[in-house]
Amino acid sequence: MVREGESRHGVVHRRDGHPQPSDAAYARSVSETTVDNTTEHTTGHPTERTTVEFWFDPNCPWAWMTSRWVGEVAEHRDLDVTWKVMSLFVLNEDQDIPDEYRERIHKGQLYPRIVTAARLRLGQDIVKPLYDALGEHVHHRQEQDPDQVVPAVLAELGLDADLLEYAWTDEVDAAVRVSHQDGIDRVGQDVGTPVIAVAGTAFFGPVISPAPKGQEALDLWDGVVAVAKVPGFFELKRSRTVGPIFDTTD
Repeated sequence: MVREGESRHGVVHRRDGHPQPSDAAYARSVSETTVDNTTEHTTGHPTERTTVEFWFDPNCPWAWMTSRWVGEVAEHRDLDVTWKVMSLFVLNEDQDIPDEYRERIHKGQLYPRIVTAARLRLGQDIVKPLYDALGEHVHHRQEQDPDQVVPAVLAELGLDADLLEYAWTDEVDAAVRVSHQDGIDRVGQDVGTPVIAVAGTAFFGPVISPAPKGQEALDLWDGVVAVAKVPGFFELKRSRTVGPIFDTTD
């Protein structure tokens, strides 16, 4: 069984609602981190554009935080990011998983479907704005009812309301599976979400909480780029000690 933010060897620890006093303080300290703008020049980082592919399921809080980190890096480094859907439902459909989780990811298919339907109609450029808007509602605002989330997001972005029809049918499921399989073929089935490819080298993760900002974000990126260049590098892992920590809205 693979759930969001884990490989098949990991265990999911979802936020349980109990207070985490240190989380907010840590998030504030990260957000106050400044960027050393001289890093790229003094350490010899290449200035050419880096090709990045990012596979996400909008349901996954861990993919969401990793995507916020990539967005932070993109403000300071020249990245060419292509955003692609994957599906926790497809990933787990043949696995022995609890009924409650299976029901949740079955219902969660509607978010990858909506993103895929919009891409097929409007092109690749709509994927990131739609993902951003969905994540704002689902993760930051913790809105759990897709019957309210999806119409609100479509209205915010000025998208056709009839895209909602694709959420409840399997009409775009083949396209969802093609995108999903493209990511899985790069890393193997033994992964979770997200999947990232940097300059053609793909891997699961990184799983981070909260999303680092400023120089910390760039330092992590440089490490990821470094290991992506090593053909024999496969895995680093340690157990998580915190759940997803979001930059929540008021």
